[in-house]
Formats: sequence, structure tokens, C-alpha cells
Amino acid sequence: MPRRHHPFLVAPLLILPLAGLPASALANGCPAPGQWQHDGEVVDTAELMADMSERRVVLLGEQHDRLAHHRWQLHTLAGLHARQPEMAIGLEMLPREAQPALDAWVAGKLDEADFLAESDWLGAWGYDPDLYLPILHFARMQRIPLLAINVTPALRQRLTAEGWEAVPASERHGITPPAAASTGYREALNAIYANHPSQGEYEAGLERFIDAQLVWDRAMAQGLAEATEEASLVVGLMGQGHVSYGHGVPHQLTDLGIDAVASLLAWGGDHDCTPPAGLADALFTLGDEAAFEPPEPQRLGILIAAHEDGVRVVGVGEQSLAEDLGLAEGDLIVEAAGRPVRQPGELTGLVRRQTPGTLLPITVLRNGDTQELLARFPLRGEAR
Repeated sequence: MPRRHHPFLVAPLLILPLAGLPASALANGCPAPGQWQHDGEVVDTAELMADMSERRVVLLGEQHDRLAHHRWQLHTLAGLHARQPEMAIGLEMLPREAQPALDAWVAGKLDEADFLAESDWLGAWGYDPDLYLPILHFARMQRIPLLAINVTPALRQRLTAEGWEAVPASERHGITPPAAASTGYREALNAIYANHPSQGEYEAGLERFIDAQLVWDRAMAQGLAEATEEASLVVGLMGQGHVSYGHGVPHQLTDLGIDAVASLLAWGGDHDCTPPAGLADALFTLGDEAAFEPPEPQRLGILIAAHEDGVRVVGVGEQSLAEDLGLAEGDLIVEAAGRPVRQPGELTGLVRRQTPGTLLPITVLRNGDTQELLARFPLRGEAR
């Protein structure tokens, strides 16, 4: 299922201060919706946008399936663009192979359907494109370059398994080996890994997990760094786990010599009003947006990974639809809805688009035998 990113509640790294911004103490400790805060104080929006527009890279962390986060990103992009029109936007959502589709979209040569097909959005990402299309349309209307800064799962797995020296630079888009993870980042990733089903020896699996995350962070950081050579301001859209506390992408940008970096996050709604210290350079306060969020997407309840013959099941959630269906670790899902699946995003996209009460046929390869399973997605409010 789709990747989920978590705010890492660990000791912060040093991050750039918001120099010169006027600030006022919060009267009751809780900022109002629509206000920005930094270190427990409200900062003026206009002054913040002016300061951010002078950075080389600004990172907007998101929860991928939260509509409110994408609306916040769009408003922030508009504010930054008003200050700095020579801007580019880097996207975690797509690997570098999708760059021609992004270029064609910005040039107005593709409609939505053609763009989603040519970029392989559902295969590469899997999250509902409707969450992102307003941002994509904003970039197209303003002719803001959109940049694919991720890499494919296959390349990420290859670099993790074989090592950087074994993969020629020409086959890894010239991406350089990452800086080592900080102690705080390792602790955060360890906490995430401990909550996931694992196969084999724990420490070896943890190191592979950390190595894969560093590939991910480095690829995006280098894509953003290279974009600063042409754009005055580069804004990166990515999961908040790549941004929080200066870990992840900010850490790799520093290693690449990009020091004027700022990280912005949305906060509130389902959080305490007082965020952990050092979480980001500034936080935008959300109100209760629950009534305006789309319904929860359908889920099978499995962890999956790419495989040359299909999509491999690496974990099955307890009391999940997948458990009821009889899916097991090691299964290969080779077809869904009568269509071959080769990437996790393809299966994720199909599942998320299912209407409550509908059936999804799934073909599974288990120990050399093919099995046909039929997943029934419950009606809203219906117990399984």
C-alpha cells in the first residue's frame, strides 16, 4: 500500500533561523487557523513569504492522503511565486523517467488523462491524482517548471542491494552516494521499522531500510540542488518524514553545499496545538478540516514491494481485508481486475478507487501455484 511518512519525534538538528521576522507570543499557546508559527510565536505571513522567497530551497512536507495539506501547499506556492516568479517545483511523486511528461504538461501539450498515462502516475505513486491536480494546474498556468526528483523502486532496491559503486553513475542519473544518517534520523527510522513486519534478521533488515531511505533522500536532494543552477527558488513537495527536524532531504542538501534551505509543515487539526521544538522552520496552523477531507480510501491491509514478476506481499495487517482474504507474506500478486500489476502503485491505485461494496478479483502466485481470490470491499460503516 502507499508509503506513509511520520513526523519524527526525536532530537532536532540545527536549522536556519527565521532571521529578522517580527513575531508575537501566542496569547493562549494555540495559534489561530491560518497563522504561521515559529518556536512558539506567531510570524507575519507576508514577512515569512518574503524571507522564504530568498532561500535557495524550500521544502513543503505533506501527509500524502490529506487534502488539507495539498491545499496548504498550493496556497504557499502561490505566495512564494508572487515573491519569486523564477521558481521551480520538485516532486517526490515521480521518478526522473517521468520528466518528459511533466515538461509536456507544463507546455500545455497534454490533458489530464494523457499526462496521468504518460507519467505513469498510478504506477509510480498510487495516491489519488485529484489531490495533486490543482497544484499541477497552477504550475501549468504559470509555466513553472515541474521536476521529477525521485527514482524508481527498482533503482532504489538495486542501490541498496548492490551498493553505489556497483551501479554506474550513468545508470543512477549521476546521483552521488548519500551522507550518513544522523543519530536522530537512525533512531526515527528504527522506530518506524520496528512497527513493520520484517523478514530475516532484524539488524540486517533495519540497515537495508535505512539505506533505502538514504537513497530516496539523496535522489530528491540532488534533484533539487541541480535545479538551483537555473531557478532562483526551488520548492520541493514531499512526505513530511523526509523534511522533519532537518533530517532526510535537508541533511543531504547541506552535504551537497546547499545551505539556504527552509522546511515548512502544516500543523493542527489532529495534533496538539504545541508542536515539538525544532520540527520545522515554520508551521502553518490548520483548523479542523475533517469535514472537508474525502472519505478514507479502500485498503487491503498489506505491505507490498516491487518484484520482477508482480507485487510481493511483505506483510499482512491483523484483522484486515487481506487477512480475511487469505493473503500471506511471500505471495506474489500478478493481476488485479484482470490487469497485470508490476508496481506497488498500480495495485494501490486500483484498490483506492474501489467503490464500497464492490468486488476486486486478484490473481496470486503462491509456491508456484496460481490462485484466484475475490476481495469484497465493505460498505461505509459495515463491519467486515
